[in-house]
Amino acid sequence: MKKVLIINGHPDKESFCFGLHQSYKKGSLEAGNEIKEIILPDMEFNPILQHGYRKRTELEPDLLDAWQKLQWAEHIVWIYPTWWAAPPALMKGFIERLFLPGFTFEYQETSPFPKKLLKGKTSEIISTMDSPVWYYKWIVKDVGGKMIRKNIGAFCGIKNIRTTYLAVIKQSTPEKRKQWLDKVEDIAKKTK
Repeated sequence: MKKVLIINGHPDKESFCFGLHQSYKKGSLEAGNEIKEIILPDMEFNPILQHGYRKRTELEPDLLDAWQKLQWAEHIVWIYPTWWAAPPALMKGFIERLFLPGFTFEYQETSPFPKKLLKGKTSEIISTMDSPVWYYKWIVKDVGGKMIRKNIGAFCGIKNIRTTYLAVIKQSTPEKRKQWLDKVEDIAKKTK
C-alpha cells in the first residue's frame, strides 16, 4: 500500500484530465492505496512568486494544506494538459510557490548541488496533448515532461517512474478516450 497524492493541474474541471484523475483514483484505491488530492482550480493562492527567492511570500492556507499533502505522499501523480509544450500556467505557478528552498530543496555552501529534501518519493506524469506523441518527444524534445521529471522532481529528490502521454486529444473518438481511461486505471492498479 502506498500513500498516493494526485495533483490535477488542469484549470477546467470539465476537462478530460478530470476523467483521467477519476480513473487513476479508482484504480489506485482498488490496489489498496491511500489517496489524497490537490485540485489546482479549487485552490486560492497567488500563482506568482512576487519577490523571486529574494524574499519569502507567506503561503496561503491552500498552499499550506498542499504542503502537508506533499510531505505525506510517497508517490505523486501529476495530471495535466500539455499546452505550448509545458504544463498550464496555473500548475507552474503552484510549483513556483510551493517547491521552495527550505521546503523541497536546500542550497549548500560546499556544493553546487542542492540537498534534496523530497528524497525517497516517486512520481509519474499523465499528460494529454494535441500534438502527436512522437512529435512532442522527438521534435519538441519533451520540454514539459523534462521540466517536471528532472528540473523539478529530480532536483528535489523525486524519482519519476513513468510518463504517460495521451494524444491526439482533439481528434480522439469516445472509444479512444474510453481506452485511455481504462489504461490509466490499469496503470494505477500497478502502483503499490
